[in-house]
Amino acid sequence: MFDDISALNLARAQFAFTVSFHFIFPAFSIGLASYLAVLEALWLRTKNEVYLNLFKYWLKIFALAFAMGVVSGITMSYQFGTNWSVFSDKAGPIIGPLMAYEVMTAFFLEAGFLGVMLFGMNRVGPKLHFVATLAVAVGTFISAFWILSANSWMQTPQGFTMNAAGQFAPADWLAIIFNPSFPYRLVHTVLGAYLTTALVVGAVGAWHLLKDRTNPGARVMFNMAMGLVAVAAPIQIFAGDMHGLNTLEHQPAKVMAMEGHYQSHPDGAPLILFGIPDQKAGEVRAQIAIPKASSLILKHDPNAPLAGLDTVPREDWPSVPVVFWSFRIMVGLGMLMLALGAFSVLARVRRGLYDWPLLHRFALVMGPAGFVAVLAGWVTTEVGRQPFTVYGLLRTAHSAAPLDAPAVAASLLAFVIVYFVVFSAGTGYILKLMSHAPHAGEPGLEQGPDHPVRTAGITPAPGIQHASEGDAS
Repeated sequence: MFDDISALNLARAQFAFTVSFHFIFPAFSIGLASYLAVLEALWLRTKNEVYLNLFKYWLKIFALAFAMGVVSGITMSYQFGTNWSVFSDKAGPIIGPLMAYEVMTAFFLEAGFLGVMLFGMNRVGPKLHFVATLAVAVGTFISAFWILSANSWMQTPQGFTMNAAGQFAPADWLAIIFNPSFPYRLVHTVLGAYLTTALVVGAVGAWHLLKDRTNPGARVMFNMAMGLVAVAAPIQIFAGDMHGLNTLEHQPAKVMAMEGHYQSHPDGAPLILFGIPDQKAGEVRAQIAIPKASSLILKHDPNAPLAGLDTVPREDWPSVPVVFWSFRIMVGLGMLMLALGAFSVLARVRRGLYDWPLLHRFALVMGPAGFVAVLAGWVTTEVGRQPFTVYGLLRTAHSAAPLDAPAVAASLLAFVIVYFVVFSAGTGYILKLMSHAPHAGEPGLEQGPDHPVRTAGITPAPGIQHASEGDAS
């Protein structure tokens, strides 16, 4: 027999598994939608057919990633009513409307223009088709806006009252939507999506440049991707630092876990680079640290005191080992992105952007780094919030539905099997599409009467639905 704690852990594992699968698709599709809009704008402005061929090349991949994001988001919605019905009851008056706003804005925008974007270029004309592409790109951003607002409110709740039924009731919607952590989380997440897309596009371009340095499509996509990485990586590091300072103000226990600060440091805290956190003993063993550097980063004063988890009740501690290492994975990959951007700038200055195999191999290896970084960032954010669903107000143990552990285990096993079968097949097909070099004269391309308009070569799939988490979570 399973006890209640095991049932809770299974419910948490199920949501973590499904949201991890889901998150990688909007992290890619948000940036890719904007990239498609840029490619189509460049084609309309220059009439250079390379941009159009790249648009068609990535449109197929976007359609698949978008569809898998939608499908994987639907299961998350169901879990709010099954495994987490108590949370839905207590936080529903706030979370429910925020999800509904996402549906009424992003859903209508994307549903109205996605079909035109995918299949309408020969029917509506290039300029109106570009409007549809732009609308889909804006829709993905709006979806991220509302989903991140809801998640941020759970991290830094404000603008609410408690009603007679013990529910969080809205008192000030502007305060709820624009809660203290939301602007930082929105910027950090959207930049992460753009970097994720840039790294994938750059890796695909690098793969084909290693085979043929003269391929015009590969050269253009690699050029654009490395340019975005060079610009966005340092901005992302700065935005992450600002987000960390905001987290220190509103969720200090999370920062303590990120830094591995079990003990308080009244005369300046060290920056622990590596170590082995021991949750039971309350210390980081075998640590490699820079004295007072954490105080310098977080307080801009090497001698500034920093409180540790010894000032927090132990039952309110997050899982320090998980948060400690997920944070370092995210930061480490961010540093590698910065290095890749700097390397590409050097190659550009030396006129070797398309001729340096070492740069191309580096970019190819970094292709999956964006996905790993956004997942590590999500783990840091969500595990660092524990043991609360609504930070400081509603505990996770009090949010779960009264289900038996075997029932949750059965659904978790079903999710694992179905997800790996379905999404492995979809991801495999995306990789197959990426393995083909972009070139002119692809099958299915047709010449329009006034412009070189070409079909995407995609067969529409009926019955595609949109989940409230379909584009961002």
